[in-house]
Amino acid sequence: MTYLDEIMRNHRHNLHQLAELSHVEFNTAKYIRDYLEKLGVEYDVYLETATVGIIKGKNPQKTIAFRADIDALPSPKGAEHLCGHDGHMSILLGLIKYIIDNKEKLNDNIVFIFQPAEEDTGGAKRLVEAGVLKKYKVDEIYGLHIHPDFEEGYVGCKAGYLMSQNGELNIDIIGKGGHGAIPQNATDSILIGSHFVTSLQSIISRNIDPMEGAVLTIGKICGGTARNIIAERVRLEGTMRCFNPEVYDTIITHIEEFARGFEISYNCHVNLEFIGGYLAVNNDEKLFEEFVEAIGKDKIAKTSPLMISEDFSFYQKEVPGLFFMLGARNEEKGYVNGLHNLKFDFNEDILMNGLNIYKLLLEYKNSLGS
Repeated sequence: MTYLDEIMRNHRHNLHQLAELSHVEFNTAKYIRDYLEKLGVEYDVYLETATVGIIKGKNPQKTIAFRADIDALPSPKGAEHLCGHDGHMSILLGLIKYIIDNKEKLNDNIVFIFQPAEEDTGGAKRLVEAGVLKKYKVDEIYGLHIHPDFEEGYVGCKAGYLMSQNGELNIDIIGKGGHGAIPQNATDSILIGSHFVTSLQSIISRNIDPMEGAVLTIGKICGGTARNIIAERVRLEGTMRCFNPEVYDTIITHIEEFARGFEISYNCHVNLEFIGGYLAVNNDEKLFEEFVEAIGKDKIAKTSPLMISEDFSFYQKEVPGLFFMLGARNEEKGYVNGLHNLKFDFNEDILMNGLNIYKLLLEYKNSLGS
């Protein structure tokens, strides 16, 4: 075990115990800052719990940023790192340590971003709005996600769309309540809601190009007070996923058209609320080609676009960026449980895999001497 391997494992153990929910990652942020101060690395504070800084090279031709998310997920224990963010932080702290120990070999500027609230409201968007990328004059940005769908030692990555755009949908249908035995005097919002859910599925099957990936799911229905009362109101809650922004707009347009049609057909009111989520993760083609050259084509696993979402996409809207999945699947050792699963865990050997990928990339770019 190398000294960097041991350092990252220690970070992972410590950060795992500090797991905190989005927006309140205060102890996690303190841990990161204390370590940076120990290394003599300066940093700035954003959004209370975000930590951002730069390590300047001796002859910078570009500024390269690396991002790690720091928040955890709700669990029966309060908060747990069930999505690998403790590993993401540990890898980036390991990279910073390696760069500091090899500062004389550093040519380009390296920016590090420890970002809060990836699991919640999108800390990346707020950091972009705070001007982080502009302040440090970032030219390109990289991020990774530990992922058990890919085998240890391999990387899931592709040029173009890697992860989907997402959004949330709330639909309130207001009819007229009444007695279940006298339906002619009421407007049954539950019946209308049932038809609405069924009709929505035709948007994906009949209004979207079959070659485009898209999902529209209603996952929650609330309505009614008793078995013999016709409900006045029903609420539908759902999620929308796709890759192409034009497809996202098409879905919303057709939902709005359905709402107007249902109001006329059923003499009810339909109120819609669209909550914008994350943009699609869209990997820069040139950066992907360099990435393959740097780590080796044999390390890239065959990857299809994923319908999960990531706020790393907000950085990519501003500067070229590349996001990849760090393989964590190891059936022999039992590391097979999915992200957000209460049994999720990973073999800490992959921490060094992640660091080595970043090192190879910087060496390929001549940003850091080998």
